[in-house]
Amino acid sequence: MATGKKLVIVESPTKMKSIQGYLGDGYEVLSSVGHIRDLASKKDIPAEKKQAYGKYSIDVDNDFDPYYVISDRKTKTVAELKRALKDADEVLLATDEDREGEAIAWHLLEVLKPKVPVKRMVFHEITKDAIRAAVDKTRDLDLALVDAQETRRVLDRLYGWDVSPVLWRKVGSGREGAALSAGRVQSAATRMVVDRERERMAFVPADYWDVEALAGKNGSSFTTRLARLDGASLARGADFDDKGQLKKAVVVLDEAAARALAAAVEAAAEASVTALDAKPGTRSPKPPFTTSTLQQEAGRKLSMSAKHAMSVAQRLYEKGYITYMRTDSTALSTQAVTAARAQAIELYGDKAVPLNPRTYRNNTKNAQEAHEAIRPSGEFFRRPSEVTGQLDRDEERMYDLIWKRTIASQMSDAKYETTTVTLALEADGKKAEFTASGTVYTFKGFLEAYEEGRDEKRADADRADDQSLPALAVGDVLSLTDVEPKGHSTSPKPRYTEASLVKALEEKGIGRPSTFASIIDVILDRGYVTKRGQALVPSWVAFSVVRLLEEHFSELVDYDFTAALEDDLDAIARGEQKRIEWLKEFYYGSDAHVGLRNIVDNLGDIDARELNARPISDTVTLRVGKYGPYLEVIDPANPDADPRRVNVPDDLAPDELTPEKAQELIDAPVAGNRVLGENPANGKLVVVKDGRFGPYIEETEPEAAAVVDPETGEVLETAPAEPAPAAKGKKSTAKSAAPKNRTASLFRSMSVDTIDLETALRLLDLPRVVGEDPASGEQITAQNGRFGPYLKKGTDSRSLESEAQIFDITLEQALELYAQPKYGARRASSALKEFEADPTSGKPIRLRDGRFGPYVTDGETNATIPRGEQVDDVTFERAVQLLADKRAKGPAPKRTTKRATTTRKTTAKK
Repeated sequence: MATGKKLVIVESPTKMKSIQGYLGDGYEVLSSVGHIRDLASKKDIPAEKKQAYGKYSIDVDNDFDPYYVISDRKTKTVAELKRALKDADEVLLATDEDREGEAIAWHLLEVLKPKVPVKRMVFHEITKDAIRAAVDKTRDLDLALVDAQETRRVLDRLYGWDVSPVLWRKVGSGREGAALSAGRVQSAATRMVVDRERERMAFVPADYWDVEALAGKNGSSFTTRLARLDGASLARGADFDDKGQLKKAVVVLDEAAARALAAAVEAAAEASVTALDAKPGTRSPKPPFTTSTLQQEAGRKLSMSAKHAMSVAQRLYEKGYITYMRTDSTALSTQAVTAARAQAIELYGDKAVPLNPRTYRNNTKNAQEAHEAIRPSGEFFRRPSEVTGQLDRDEERMYDLIWKRTIASQMSDAKYETTTVTLALEADGKKAEFTASGTVYTFKGFLEAYEEGRDEKRADADRADDQSLPALAVGDVLSLTDVEPKGHSTSPKPRYTEASLVKALEEKGIGRPSTFASIIDVILDRGYVTKRGQALVPSWVAFSVVRLLEEHFSELVDYDFTAALEDDLDAIARGEQKRIEWLKEFYYGSDAHVGLRNIVDNLGDIDARELNARPISDTVTLRVGKYGPYLEVIDPANPDADPRRVNVPDDLAPDELTPEKAQELIDAPVAGNRVLGENPANGKLVVVKDGRFGPYIEETEPEAAAVVDPETGEVLETAPAEPAPAAKGKKSTAKSAAPKNRTASLFRSMSVDTIDLETALRLLDLPRVVGEDPASGEQITAQNGRFGPYLKKGTDSRSLESEAQIFDITLEQALELYAQPKYGARRASSALKEFEADPTSGKPIRLRDGRFGPYVTDGETNATIPRGEQVDDVTFERAVQLLADKRAKGPAPKRTTKRATTTRKTTAKK
């Protein structure tokens, strides 16, 4: 029987606690913990439905009808929601107000099937006033938004499940055996990173020189740079194209000319002011944060990845400190504008704000996003100093960033004056003109609060540092000292960082704010891209994947086509386009589009060997093999001989593999064939080698004739031993009879130069026995495979997050993995907290909730949160200390399974 309570369903347990406090006893607030169901895996489709739904879990012949199942992890959640529904007289679906949130609400409605009134409750900040207002102003479910999200889900399944298998067959696997995948947005993003690397590889640098000098007057000095010779402009980096050719007529100095000119200027020692040009200017503040600009600034100013930034922002939102963090809008509510202006006046005075409030134009037509920019929540903004101690380190830093940007967005323009001075003198028979600029801010305005960061640009080398100039007048004579010729080389476009990639994706209309973080996370996880500092460097596997997609799925990775798909999804969200008709055109094709099915059915032959090859020179080819990239080297003197193979270092970027670098790798001494020591268990020698498929360990029989270099451990050449004579009348079978030596590949994180005997022995002993499952008695082992590290229990396997876990994972942690569903849902779970990179491992720290309680991990080491400590109290510093303490204890002791020995009985003769 209903109790008169209203059931409020939110997505997050954190929001659940806050909102329950705001609404009181007349409401019961529960959490769905994200999605409660998803497209079925093949094993979950009933036999009678396999013909229709078996390939995609979607019946493409019946209006793309999806087959959904409740996730194994959500059965208890659904049962709890159904229990609460029995006692409710109204249901308020309070999931996030975007496409995904609307879809979650629809799935809840489909599963729970409530017989009481259902309303959609939406809010953009978690404050008491906002929550009470949302209860009083509910609406119906927006089925157009649901259609848009369901279309996206079906589209991504069709794309991924049709294209990814082609990558598996023709390219192989990614970093540490990670399975390759294709995706509507991730493939376009990967192509963008690869295209930038291609530009860098094709780039031809140009050299140019100029002269700098220190100009002085009355004890004040400033830096000047040679700008013109006899009235002709001196070359700068921007004057050259990507092939190193000049784009216009300028004077290019070489080193000899620059040094001769510098000597003549130094001899002259003085120059006259021939021109002064002062120009006033203004700078306006940037709009308040959208999802995209927040990710960009968090990357530039806080060194956060896009994923980490969104995780921190979500915690701030759920704790009630900021408004909803997924938005394209730059607008602020009237209440927020009033709060920002009042705080700016309070801090910086009446002149800090313009007469009228600032408004920012929102150019997006995206229907899925919230109606306000990201800002501090509430009618009055809390200052960063007021939240110290209430938030963790990353949350404090991000709140400070959002607060400053919001306040600055309502402040006055900054006013400045830039003065450019020209100095002239005769040098080496030519009129040499030096210039310098200085900027003085006459009114700082919004810069008192905040200044936006900037990405690296190619012309940065030619930018003069900001400096102030002394009072000058035309005709003044200035001294010139510290005259120095300076050489420069043009540089290619900088690689994308996460911040600049997010900006580029947004500019091209690829993806949406809520997907940028996951896009970057996927291309990193698949091994398509690695990070060098902040820069995103594509792997050679990414080159092969992009080449295959460009040659055989060209429309699917076309930037304009990908952006058009997003526009179409927006049109569905606005109710302007029908879902079924659109999916039919995408999948089956039309006059305008070939259609995914037609592309896949007519692929033809794909030469995998050619696809994974790139010529470096006439005799050297870069190939991507099962064990990574390598050079195939043909001997010009004997072209019919088997080519030599040389491994390419993992840390060598594609644009660095020039013909010269390739030859350096070919000529380098082989690092392998180093004796690490003797295996105490059997007396055999343990040798590290660099083989055709990468570095590996081999256990060999010691040979009396072998000579080992005492300094390097290298096995020196010895004469081959004479083979033992074969028995009379018998063919020699020495090769087949000889036992094979044990071998083991090195992990990706290991090097032939640094590996030691202890680690080598652990590799040779793999697979490692973790323990026995107490429920089934089956043995659980940890090992490495083609697709990366994994656990095995009978025929059931589970992927591990890193190779280091093969040695470190405990039985309890292994059982926890097996307790989770195998397909999909485990990866979808999110960490309770995410911190910066651990100073020891360099990998991000995550706080997770495990079967045996919360723990922190950097992917290599796991450390349990001690009893008595609350999850919310765990800071970055505490997480680092817990991991350090766990490392100091060393890895978990290896469990050995005692095997019963049996004695073979001899059958008695009769």
